[in-house]
Amino acid sequence: MKAYFLSDLHLGAPYFPDSREAELRVVNFLDSIKDDADAIFLLGDILDYWYEYRYVVPRGFVRFFGKLAELSDRGIRIVWYIGNHDIWIFDYLPKELGIEVIDGFSVENIDGHKFLMTHGDGIGKLKPSFRLLRKLFRSKICQKLFSGIHPRWTVPFAYNWSRHSRKIEGPSQSDAERMTRNVLEFSESYLSEHPDIEYFIYGHLHLFEQRKISPNASIIILGEWIQTCSYAVWDNDHLELHTLNSDKMQAKNGR
Repeated sequence: MKAYFLSDLHLGAPYFPDSREAELRVVNFLDSIKDDADAIFLLGDILDYWYEYRYVVPRGFVRFFGKLAELSDRGIRIVWYIGNHDIWIFDYLPKELGIEVIDGFSVENIDGHKFLMTHGDGIGKLKPSFRLLRKLFRSKICQKLFSGIHPRWTVPFAYNWSRHSRKIEGPSQSDAERMTRNVLEFSESYLSEHPDIEYFIYGHLHLFEQRKISPNASIIILGEWIQTCSYAVWDNDHLELHTLNSDKMQAKNGR
């Protein structure tokens, strides 16, 4: 089986110089793997903002959604893990595109190897302010109240929030260290009770790295598609990390 893992595309983000170009870069990449991919795992923050109203969905992302629909129609399994920017995916994208949506984490058996996958924003010790925001954003009451506001107000507000809450260069050193510590502690704790997990795959941190935590288990943090354009590939029995390049893919050996 050949599976691809990518996260933090942040499509539609206001800090892209050219949002159309950023979308086309992802679409072209997905088109390049359509003949050999069996599964694609999208580990959150794929869209910088998304909110589905009952009868209305936001404009944009037509090429990206069209490519996902094409791949899904070809029989490629697509799994989308909700992040902290694309929380409000309800039933439109799953029904329209034929994708699976997961809020939280899941364990996948791929070619006899166990993978734990999640975006990663909800694990470990969270800042009180971030914990409160997660609770509010997932509250059914707050969602109903928010959906009652006209999109002409909510969409600009969301993008302005994103512009001020996410630095292009990624999290600060202290935030990166804290989030990395959360990932390590969660993975090690989970591994102690589930020693058959071989790969813990995360997004969210905007870091691109692989780290062994036991002789048989590794943590993979997928990076982002703002600058690095990084992803991982599982090919039958091994995992590799790649960055996108205009000429070729640059790979680092995984396990």
